Amino acid sequence: MKNYVIRVHDHPAGIDAEQWNALLAEQPSATPFMRHEYLSALHDSGSATAETGWQPQFLSVHDGDILVAACPLYAKDHSYGEYVFDWAWADAYRRHGLNYYPKLLDAVPFTPVPGPRLLARDAASRIALLQGMQQLATQAGMSSAHLLFLDEADSAAAREAGWMIRSTVQFHWANRVPRPYADFAEFLASLQREKRKKIQQERRRVADAGVHFVVLRGRDIADTDWDFFYRCYTLTYQSHHSTPYLTREFFQRMAQAMPEYWLLFIASRDDVRIAASLLGIDTASGAAFGRYWGATEPVSCLHFEACYYQPLAWCIAQGFKRFEGGAQGEHKMARGLLPVQTQSAHWLAHPQFAQAVADFLQREGAGIDQYVDELNERGPFKVS
Repeated sequence: MKNYVIRVHDHPAGIDAEQWNALLAEQPSATPFMRHEYLSALHDSGSATAETGWQPQFLSVHDGDILVAACPLYAKDHSYGEYVFDWAWADAYRRHGLNYYPKLLDAVPFTPVPGPRLLARDAASRIALLQGMQQLATQAGMSSAHLLFLDEADSAAAREAGWMIRSTVQFHWANRVPRPYADFAEFLASLQREKRKKIQQERRRVADAGVHFVVLRGRDIADTDWDFFYRCYTLTYQSHHSTPYLTREFFQRMAQAMPEYWLLFIASRDDVRIAASLLGIDTASGAAFGRYWGATEPVSCLHFEACYYQPLAWCIAQGFKRFEGGAQGEHKMARGLLPVQTQSAHWLAHPQFAQAVADFLQREGAGIDQYVDELNERGPFKVS
């Protein structure tokens, strides 16, 4: 292996933004959420910082003066905002008198969108990142290192390096190939009768309540629109008796640095705004990502309209290839989103705990495979 130089950075700005984004552009499964601007905004807005339990430890790999690999890395003292749940592992450590936290995490904070986590020019530099993570965790006395929602290239590298692979399930919508849906009505026609009827009934309830939507994209989203969205976003967390992960400043930074990647649906009744849902979009890949929503008052089925039917209709009209519905949610299948396995990779320093987790993951993985098979057997689409 080449004699790489690996550096640790306590702020995303420690790695040149242009070089970072150039590495990202080389990854086939790149998403906007790995852009330098996105990760920097999470930190600079106070959303993902040492104070909130996300201590940046970004890694960069250099071949001479050339940046050949990099990854967003955090020392974590909790497991919130990750969407791959390891609370049971932390509890097992605690019951044996050991510390699970801090741990080392390669992830995009609060963003369960699959994609590259190891930005690398080639296989050797990708492996160098993994080795750098293990070395950093070992030197700092951390229990473990983890990569969340990684892509196929990262998964293959992690397996080669001896990391354990874990699967979880999300629900994604895919446009029809080779002939994309002409409109939402044609998509509905592809569903089984009971599913189609249910969606029509849900949409009718929202329409009968006098609710209508406007769609704002990119720089057409004004500060007042962002303000209203953020109010809705915080109300969602309040309804679950929790605190929002993201600050208003984060979205302000997104509006300034990455406006082209955002799509906002605003629902109104009697000229009064009552709900909003926000999507991330990537025109280059034809992908949309359901992110956040909220409402100021209850309306039957408004959540489904704002978070699924309006976005799907927009995706179809724009010729987008897929819509990712976010973490979990088996109910999404009835709306035409199908199960997709996502992967994470894990390295534990303690040999006995590593073996115990490996055994657990083998059993869990078999259960996930069976679960996905069962879901596919009762898919929402007509059988031709």
